[in-house]
Amino acid sequence: MRDPVTACVALGANLGDARAAVLQAFEALASWPGMELTGRSVLYRTAPHEAQGPDFINAVARIDTRLTAPDVLNALQAIEHQAGRLRPYVNAPRSLDLDLLFYGDACMHSPRLTLPHPRWRERAFVLYPLADVWPQRVLPEDMARVVGQVIERDGAAHT
Repeated sequence: MRDPVTACVALGANLGDARAAVLQAFEALASWPGMELTGRSVLYRTAPHEAQGPDFINAVARIDTRLTAPDVLNALQAIEHQAGRLRPYVNAPRSLDLDLLFYGDACMHSPRLTLPHPRWRERAFVLYPLADVWPQRVLPEDMARVVGQVIERDGAAHT
């Protein structure tokens, strides 16, 4: 059996009851065979970034997994599908969006999966919740890069 790998998943939704969708996704990650939920950020609200529709509810989950990175991606896509995720066009509003940010220290680039996620350092909706679950991954210069992006945590705006 392979040793567990620590991975991080970005969660987001902006259709329907987005808050409930993200909370249900945390539960789905916690109960997925081969995954253990070891950390979950608070929920954040952001305006769509390079996307359309209503505000997003965002979060980050930290997991330990014995699954391979492609198998984690398959699990994330299955959870999205269970939540009714459709992909009618690029950056369409989402009932649930799950992105694998990190899989240990793995670096990979394939048509299906790039690790670490190529834009994680450009998005406040990733950096703020990531800092909740893995603060060592977020550097001051990362936060400086997103200073103009408005993000709300627990009703308080941070810019």
